Amino acid sequence: MPSPLPPGLPPPAETLVRDPDPFPGLVGFTAALRAAGVPMTTDRVAAFTEALDTLDVTDRKLTYWAGRLTLCSDPDDIRRYDAAFEAWFDPAQGPSTSPPSAPQAPPPRLTSLLPARQGGAAEDDEEEQDEDIVRATATGTEVLRHRDLGELSPLEREHLRRLLALLRPEPPTRPSRRRGPSRHGAPDPGRTLRAALRNHGEIGTLLRRDATRRPRKVVLLLDVSGSMEPYADALLRFAHVVVRRSPRSTEAFTLGTRLTRVTRELRQRDPERALSEASEAIPDWSGGTRLGEVIGAFVDRWGRRGAARRAIVVIFSDGWERGDTDLLGTQVGRLARLAHKVVWVNPHAGKDGYAPVQGGIVAVLPYLDHLLAGHSLETLERLLDVVRAA
Repeated sequence: MPSPLPPGLPPPAETLVRDPDPFPGLVGFTAALRAAGVPMTTDRVAAFTEALDTLDVTDRKLTYWAGRLTLCSDPDDIRRYDAAFEAWFDPAQGPSTSPPSAPQAPPPRLTSLLPARQGGAAEDDEEEQDEDIVRATATGTEVLRHRDLGELSPLEREHLRRLLALLRPEPPTRPSRRRGPSRHGAPDPGRTLRAALRNHGEIGTLLRRDATRRPRKVVLLLDVSGSMEPYADALLRFAHVVVRRSPRSTEAFTLGTRLTRVTRELRQRDPERALSEASEAIPDWSGGTRLGEVIGAFVDRWGRRGAARRAIVVIFSDGWERGDTDLLGTQVGRLARLAHKVVWVNPHAGKDGYAPVQGGIVAVLPYLDHLLAGHSLETLERLLDVVRAA
């Protein structure tokens, strides 16, 4: 008769009752999160499963925090994660150990982006399914980058907000009058002599200095009139990203029937709160357009006082002017004499058959350094390259 096991030791492996493998159900939970709007990548799923490999997957609390810390990357994801977690796991029985019997169908817009299966047979290989989903997501993102911002569905607008939040604009720089240590440039007598004193009077290396660089100011003027309403929300979110990247050297204003400074509102970290407070501060949202008078007010109140001097001024507008177009040309000419570069971004410039024949665009064209399209995410990324190169 076998001797009893010492206390505290587990029974042999062959006597254990093996539980069903919980990981298929947990990987299915990540698919449910993706359908709920939480962006999923293979790296996050791998981190989630690796965390659960070291924890007790039967503990609901540990499973919750393992997913929240590895799968959520944005404050907005937490609300969706909580709802999906409650819907997927049974509060009384703990985590589900089997995948759902019928997977939830994706929204119609996403269905068109999913790659078609050959022969229509269901695939059991989980790895291949993940690769297909990642490939479809990449394809959908590339398509969305070239879509017109004014023609997006609500689901595509939500996706666009996440893509805008991923932008990392590099601020333009300009030479400074101050000089700093450098490998090239003129000799630096002070640093060279101080280094020689530390070396008992022996000059070992000739140290040099050269002009340093500092951020160049950027001014964003956004038209929020009725004709620009389909693009106003996306452009304000784009402005929020630029302002947050360089809050000390970037200013943002809205143009309509009056001039409104929204820099302070857009400096907030949360984009939803920033846009909410900015919209409350704008009294002429979706109103008329008096570009000549409003740009003149900017030059008088802010431009000549330093905001536009040697700055890169970017004007987002379609050029529809209800007032005097000659006045608009005069005021943009004044602005061009103050600024380093003036860039006009017209959402209609990227459409087929466009020609700059609007009265406002014709009046300002001689004073512009660049006339760019701004109707898609791809053109906004190109704008960031132009601003950085300036």
